[in-house]
Amino acid sequence: MSADKNKTIVRRFYLEVVNTGKVDGIEDFISEEYTEDNDGKKHAVGIEGAKAHIHGVRQTYPDLHLSIERQIAEGEWVATCITARGTHQGSWLGIKPTGKPVAFTGVNIDRVVGGRIVEHGGAANMLGPLLEIGAVKVVGPAG
Repeated sequence: MSADKNKTIVRRFYLEVVNTGKVDGIEDFISEEYTEDNDGKKHAVGIEGAKAHIHGVRQTYPDLHLSIERQIAEGEWVATCITARGTHQGSWLGIKPTGKPVAFTGVNIDRVVGGRIVEHGGAANMLGPLLEIGAVKVVGPAG
């Protein structure tokens, strides 16, 4: 597949599945061999694991919305810069719901093979949301 088609697959997955929480058609975007890369370690999660992840995130942030700022693709790889927004309505990292809105930026890296996403990883600025919900406090001299 072309890099442009791979960008379209990733974009549609974020807009049609992640932003809506509707995972019924997830197999149109995610491969059964789907893995998630966290801190350099690959975890085989497959379609069911991807569904569970989306459900879990949306329990915490039911109004989660990803805005795609830009995408760059080369071969099988698609890099997507996102801004995510949502309201903290469920427990997150042991933190009780605050009802506060959060926003953060991130970069997702997806590998697309045969028209399906087979690998996902990336990085996000999670300090911002932790500050916004009061889970982290700035400590230092006043003023």
